[in-house]
Amino acid sequence: MKMDINETQKYQFGANREDYIRTIVTTVYEALKEKGYHPVSQMVGYILSGDPTYITSHNNARALIRKIERDELLEAMVKYYVENR
Repeated sequence: MKMDINETQKYQFGANREDYIRTIVTTVYEALKEKGYHPVSQMVGYILSGDPTYITSHNNARALIRKIERDELLEAMVKYYVENR
């Protein structure tokens, strides 16, 4: 399929990216819970500040959460909330 050079291409991550984000969020949530933290508060702190120390390194959670841009993480969470109300 040939595209006109003046057309804007759209790239969407699709279901695979959503699954990837869901897996990471779930893993991080569980790691925070296992360490006795309030997972939602810790994740909100991370999203708002960008400070990775809000996320425990337990089960590699800190490294995992940093694989997702914070704005992408927030977008996925809002989308999930709106679509599943």
